[in-house]
Amino acid sequence: MSRRVAIVAGCRTPFVKAVTAFKDIAAVDLSAHAVDGLLASADVDPASIHELHWGVVVVNPRLPHIGRETVFRSKLPVTTRGVTYTDNCISGTTAMIALHDAIALGRLESGIAGGVESMSNTPLLYSERMQAALRDAQAEQALGGKVRKLLGLGLADILPQLPGVAEPSTGLSMGQHCELMVKQWKIGRTVQDEIALRSHQRAAAATEDGRLKAEIAPLNGVDHDLIVRKDTSLDKLARLRPVFDPTPTGTITAGSSSPLTDGAAAVLMMSEDKARAEGREPLAFVRDFENVAIDPADGLLMGPGVAVPRLLGRHGLTLDDIDLVEMHEAFGGQVACNLAAWEQGWKEPAIGTVDPARLNVMGSSIAIGHPFAATGARIAGSLANEMARRNARYGLISICAAGAQAVAMLLERDV
Repeated sequence: MSRRVAIVAGCRTPFVKAVTAFKDIAAVDLSAHAVDGLLASADVDPASIHELHWGVVVVNPRLPHIGRETVFRSKLPVTTRGVTYTDNCISGTTAMIALHDAIALGRLESGIAGGVESMSNTPLLYSERMQAALRDAQAEQALGGKVRKLLGLGLADILPQLPGVAEPSTGLSMGQHCELMVKQWKIGRTVQDEIALRSHQRAAAATEDGRLKAEIAPLNGVDHDLIVRKDTSLDKLARLRPVFDPTPTGTITAGSSSPLTDGAAAVLMMSEDKARAEGREPLAFVRDFENVAIDPADGLLMGPGVAVPRLLGRHGLTLDDIDLVEMHEAFGGQVACNLAAWEQGWKEPAIGTVDPARLNVMGSSIAIGHPFAATGARIAGSLANEMARRNARYGLISICAAGAQAVAMLLERDV
C-alpha cells in the first residue's frame, strides 16, 4: 500500500553568483546551513529526521559523501543516515524521489531531501600527462628518479584546470547543444530574451513582496538572491553578444542563460499521517513523477518534451488542468523549445499550451540562479508554497538535465 507523501516545508540559502559572496563557504557548509534553516523554520525536532537524501553534481574527491558529512556539520543527530546522489541537474529531485518512495512504502515517516553546489570551490584538475607523471614519480624511490619523471612537462600540463563543461559523450557544452535546439525549433533571439526578462521581473517582484525571501535562511548578511536584476530590460539584453555560437546565427547570450551559482536548498517531506498528527498542514502532496533519458542527438535538453506528456497522460491531464508550472530555465531557448514540443507534440502527443501567467510566477533559474543539485528542491519548495498561497490543485515541475535526461513531477493539493 502506497501512502501519500507531503511536502510540509522548504528552506534554502540565498543563491549568489559563483566566486562572489559565498566564495569562501564550502559546499558542505552551505548544505548544513540550508538543513539547519529548515529545522528551525519548520520547528522540527532533529531527532525525528532519520534520513537525509542529498544531491551534488561537482563532487569534491576529498568529501565524496556530502550527504553524510552534512549530517555531521548540521544539527541533525549523528544517527541520521545520509545518502548522496549525483544525477546532473536533477540530482535534487532524484533525492526527493528516493525519499518519497521510502516514506510511501512505510520505511520512513519523514526526512529531508535537497542538494547543493558551490561553483566557487570546484576541485582543480590536471592534464592526463601531468597525472601520469605524478603517479610515476610517486612510484620512484630516489629523488633523482622522481625528478626525471617530471621532466618534459609543459606549462599547459602544470597549470590546473577547472572541471569541464562539455558533455563527455558529445564534446559540446550545454549552451552549444541549446544553440542547435533553437535552430531546429526556429526559436529567435527575441523570444529567448523575453523569457529572461520575465524571469528577472517576476523574481524581483517576489523578492520585494517577500515570497522568495520567506524561503531563505540568511547567510553572512545576505538575505535575498543576488543574481536577480530588476533593472534589466529587453534593450539591455539585446546588446549582449552570443556566447556559444559567435557566428551571425548565434542567439544565446549570458543574459538568457542560467549563471554558475552557489547555494543549497532543502525540503521536509512527511507521510500524510505524520504531518496530520503533528498538526502540520501539507503545502502539497507528491502525486507522481517521471524520469526520462533521450538521445542527445534529439536535443540534449529536450527531455521535458517527453517527461511531461508521459506524466500528465498517465493521469488523464493536460496543461489546461495545471494551475502552476515551474520550469527550470537552463536557457531561455530551452524553455521555448520544450514549450513548443508540448504544444505541437513531439515524441509524445501534444498536451496544450502554458498560459504565461501560470509559468514560473516567481521567476526561475535565469534570474534566481542554478546551483545544479539544489535547483530541484528550490523549485519544489517554491511551487508548494505558492500552491498553498493560491489554494491551487495541481502544480507541475519540469527540469532538464545534462546527459539528455529530465524529470517531471506532479504536485497536488486537496481543494
